[in-house]
Order: sequence, then C-alpha cells, then structure tokens
Amino acid sequence: MRSFIQLFKIKNADCFYKIYLTNYQPKQTWRRNAINMKKIKLTLALMAFLLLTTNVINAQNQRYTIYQDQVKPAMQAEYEKTSKEFIEECKKNNLKGADWSTARLSDGRYLYISPIEKMADLDRDWFAPLAEKMGKENLQKYWDKFDKCYDKNGSYSVTLDKDLSYMPNGLSTSTPGQDFRKYHTFYVTPSNSKRMAAQFKAIKQLFESKNSKEYYRVYHSGYGVVGEYYMVVLSAKDETDYAKTSDENEALMGLPWKNAFDELMNLTDKYETISGMMRPDLSYAANK
Repeated sequence: MRSFIQLFKIKNADCFYKIYLTNYQPKQTWRRNAINMKKIKLTLALMAFLLLTTNVINAQNQRYTIYQDQVKPAMQAEYEKTSKEFIEECKKNNLKGADWSTARLSDGRYLYISPIEKMADLDRDWFAPLAEKMGKENLQKYWDKFDKCYDKNGSYSVTLDKDLSYMPNGLSTSTPGQDFRKYHTFYVTPSNSKRMAAQFKAIKQLFESKNSKEYYRVYHSGYGVVGEYYMVVLSAKDETDYAKTSDENEALMGLPWKNAFDELMNLTDKYETISGMMRPDLSYAANK
C-alpha cells in the first residue's frame, strides 16, 4: 500500500529444551526421591505441552526458505537465459521435491521461494535426484554459469503469519493477474517485537471493519537474518494499479488508519520499501 510510503515521508524460530538429570542422589530418603520424580514428570509434561504448542503455531503459519542472488546489472540477461535452460532440465528430468516461485526485485535481486514443513527440510540436497539423472558434472556446469552472474548470494527464511495478514477471500500467495509486488519491511528491536505484532493485528481489525479492498500478507523474519522484521507484501497488476488501490484505501480508512500507521512507525527501528515482479517463467513446479 502506497499509504506506507505516503505516511512515512520523513520516515519461528524452533525451540530447544534441555533437562539435566542426575542419578547420583547420596543419602536421599525414599520420600525425597518420590518428590524428585514428580518434579521430573511435571517438567516432562511441560516440555510436551510446549512442543505441542509450537507445532500447532507452525501448522497455522507457513514457513518459506528463500534463496537470493544479487545479480550484476550487466549479467541479468545471461542469468535469466541460464535460469530458463536450467528449468527445462528440471522439467525434462521431472525433478521432485524442489518446487520454487521466483520474484525479481527492482534492485536486481532474484528470490527463489520454496515452502518447507520443517527445518530438517533444509538438510537434504534438493538437487541430488537431478545430479543422478543428468550427471554431477553437467549439473555443475549450470552452477558455474550462475556463479558468473553475481558476487553475492545467500539464503534465509520467513514465516507467513495468518493472523496478521488481511486477505478476506482466503490467504494465498498466488494472485493470478497480479504479478506486481510491493514490499514494505519494518525492522523492530526485540523489546518491541510483541508490541509490533499486536499493532499489526489492530491494523488488520481496522481493515476488516472498513471492508478495505487493499489486501496484504505479513511475513515474519526467521533464520539467516541479522535483525528482526515484519514484511508486508501487496499484489497488484502493475505500479499504476497499486497506486490507485492505495489512494482509494487511504480515502476509505481516513484518520484511524493514519493514527494506526503512526503507532506502527513509533515501534519501527528501520523501514524499507521496494517493488518487484513475480516471474512465473523463472519458477518451477514438478508434475503431479
């Protein structure tokens, strides 16, 4: 929403639990042993509850791993040519378990976005089946071609937060006919993270009360990111369509929206915005 820019004008991590137990209990009576066992059982029960709660939360929200290439301006045509050739190899060999959607940002970053169910998904070699079919040396030739096109790349994760996103017709990252993207990133300090999440929830309630037609998704940063952020992503046909929808939404929402956004900015440590396009021609989905 351009409102984010206009109003700004000036401006899941997995849980790990450890229990340390000792069998050496000198001179303890049977009663003290019984009490200790009760404490152990209580601790184990609490662990099970926390792990179950974490799994429920993760089930409600979708985590994505994102691989990012910062492509040199002079190499973008070569990079896209190589990418399309590589996708044809994936299709020809019917690569399974490595689907991705691709976005290109206006600063030359290419994002390869894949849903994951658990962190263990990151441990497997997604392209091992492809290497077996086409040969490791042939696969390496593609990696070498890609490497010539950028000097910086990396990977990280984000989680799509259902409770903070506003898509009344159903939450989906697929928006047919609306490949344009506007990304608004709100960096936050640990001390303000919970308050920012609460403010996003309040903003969603405001959009619902006004029956806003400007829909958006909210992502929360995960591993591979220095600093925490919430990212708002909006879809449109193009930049003009995005601006028109934002202007209409700002008129509809009025002063309550301005106040809500001001409160959000009070919690923001740093704010960034950038445009992009989804690139279906650089994306891959295996045959079902």
